[in-house]
Amino acid sequence: MELSCAALSPILIEGPQPGGQLMITTDVENWPGDESVLGPDLMARMGDQVRKAGVDLISDLIVSVDLSCAPFLAIDDRGMRYTADTIVVATGASARWLGLDSETVYRGRGVSACATCDGFFYRNRICAVVGGGNTAVEEALYLTNFAEKVYLIHRRDTLRADRTNQARLAANPKVEMIWNAEVAEVIGNDLGVTGIALRDTRDGTVSCQQVEGLFVAIGHDPATALFDGQLHMDEEGYIVVTPGSTATSVPGVFAAGDVQDKLFRQAVTSAGMGCMAALEAERFLAGKNSSVSITDCPFVA
Repeated sequence: MELSCAALSPILIEGPQPGGQLMITTDVENWPGDESVLGPDLMARMGDQVRKAGVDLISDLIVSVDLSCAPFLAIDDRGMRYTADTIVVATGASARWLGLDSETVYRGRGVSACATCDGFFYRNRICAVVGGGNTAVEEALYLTNFAEKVYLIHRRDTLRADRTNQARLAANPKVEMIWNAEVAEVIGNDLGVTGIALRDTRDGTVSCQQVEGLFVAIGHDPATALFDGQLHMDEEGYIVVTPGSTATSVPGVFAAGDVQDKLFRQAVTSAGMGCMAALEAERFLAGKNSSVSITDCPFVA
């Protein structure tokens, strides 16, 4: 929207899931000006806003890009070509799931991948977190602000989390570890999750644990395969940007949101990064003194 207000003609290319993870988020509690807003409703409002600002939204699937020289090139699955003097990459990241059919059934009804998004709704309830790294430990600790009890389930007998996080975990009386176990089934009814079936990773025996919320914290996968070999990324595939900026390793290409942020992963922080990227793209174009056509400033989302 910043680019549109700057008398440019940006387009926003929406991928197969417009709105990304917000489309499977229940209530967003930390969006400025709203006490609470459903993720899909927030995305609908954003879409209306950018259309009113003159942004051209295009539903398409980009399958390849060429960032070796300007103008940059993006090609969709039908061979249609888009050219641009600058690109903002906002392809996001997706949570890794357990891959259970029952997990999918109860996603948004007791199964979540974001404690900071949904933890508030489990006040005085019993929850479980699956995972063994820093993210899982931090999610479990965050949930103790609301939940009566939190089980942290790990398939091994030691955590991968750093020592500081493990010490914090051990000091919290609300957290109980369940070692050498994996979730075999999510159990529930029409109202949501009521429990989980746990399989012992050593002998295969199955037991049931009563919980009302299951938080999956086994990692995220940034949607950056499209830019592999063209933009500098870290070992996990997140796009590396200049500190305090959204600039990538290629001049004129900027990255915003979860595609470069593996720490906060919030709608409000992603929106702030989007504003930064738009302003930086505008300044980049002003520095080039280029004429801008409808395909000069696509947001790839």
